[in-house]
Amino acid sequence: MIILSLKTDKPESEIGLFDDDKKIAYIAWEAHRQLAETLHNEIKKMLEEAGKSWENIDGILMYEGPGSFTGLRIGLSVGNALAYSNGIPAVGVSGEDWLELGIGKISKVANKTMPILPVYGSEVHITLPRK
Repeated sequence: MIILSLKTDKPESEIGLFDDDKKIAYIAWEAHRQLAETLHNEIKKMLEEAGKSWENIDGILMYEGPGSFTGLRIGLSVGNALAYSNGIPAVGVSGEDWLELGIGKISKVANKTMPILPVYGSEVHITLPRK
């Protein structure tokens, strides 16, 4: 099973490609404010370098948080869209050992694609509009 992993909770984003639990490729780059512009290109480049294509992805593993509001929103949106459009399972995991937990978990998930929701790590802070 070819698994794409996404971790976009910090300015340095990470993506990985695994064949079950064997790492094929892993990229980390300083995406910061260009995450929405660079994420698809980095995934495409990693797939090409590994001799794979979008169609080879059998599951998506996403770090669901806690972390940056914008980074998680972008990363999970991309992961959820890829999973939904290709009819493949998606799993969201938190914690230090998120990769190991998620890879073990994704192989047990049937072809159900549920949207993975972000965990921001604190309550929402809403400010009143200025008059």
